[in-house]
Amino acid sequence: MKYKSILIKDTTMEERRQIVYGSLYGCGSECEFCNGCDNLGGGSIDAMYEPYINGEKEIREINAEYMARMVH
Repeated sequence: MKYKSILIKDTTMEERRQIVYGSLYGCGSECEFCNGCDNLGGGSIDAMYEPYINGEKEIREINAEYMARMVH
């Protein structure tokens, strides 16, 4: 499913859930401690992107925080 915008203000919670599952679960399996898609032990995609699904943080914010942790 293609979206014109993935911003919180432009999506519903269900659309955000579909965005996370449809886009980020590329292999279709659990990601806990998997590094197959460079999650590198970041935990499950569900937990990592829960703030986005709940409308608390944009995907770009979550990704930036994750990358900052990886650099240190």
